[in-house]
Amino acid sequence: MRALTHESLVEYLLEEAFEVAETIETGASEAELRGELGDVLLQVVLHARLAEERESFGFDDVVQGLEEKLVRRNPHVFRPDGSLQDSFPASVEEIVRKWDSIKRAEKPERGDPFEGIPQALPALARAQKSQDRAERAGIESAAPVPAADDLVGALASEEELGELLFGLAAAARTRDFDAERALRGAVRRYQDGHRAVHPVTPRTGS
Repeated sequence: MRALTHESLVEYLLEEAFEVAETIETGASEAELRGELGDVLLQVVLHARLAEERESFGFDDVVQGLEEKLVRRNPHVFRPDGSLQDSFPASVEEIVRKWDSIKRAEKPERGDPFEGIPQALPALARAQKSQDRAERAGIESAAPVPAADDLVGALASEEELGELLFGLAAAARTRDFDAERALRGAVRRYQDGHRAVHPVTPRTGS
């Protein structure tokens, strides 16, 4: 284990997570999914073991922290002692509101609605997550470009959307444009623009 570090294992953790996604999206067997999930769990075990060797934390601490977070952030599901509530919220929207309010209370210093979105996320994922965060923070969502809105409105499925995005990447390539970099820039400008209109101010705790 001494030859391993958290940094040296990052690429394997990401690779295993993407393999799980591929297994699910391609309709692979349950047995294959079980195996891929085991590979992700192994990465968690390895990182916890490295931390344990530094006397920082161990696997049990990871599990305990997760259990505490689940109970703390889901009072609509769990009582403080971890037992299940007798009734649950009527809508997903109510659950999301409760989750967001608890996160804000836990981290009152976080005034930026985009904070916590990993910079390493693929540009498309960052774009959609940024717009989702903005909407949940009460910020006006980005208006679709009319031409893009018309194109997507004519699609019948996510498969057709995938073909359209693939075609856009192909067209960008013919112009020597880097599609991923271009979208990263658009996301960055979107976030910065909203930060300018809605300046980040630390929240005060109650």
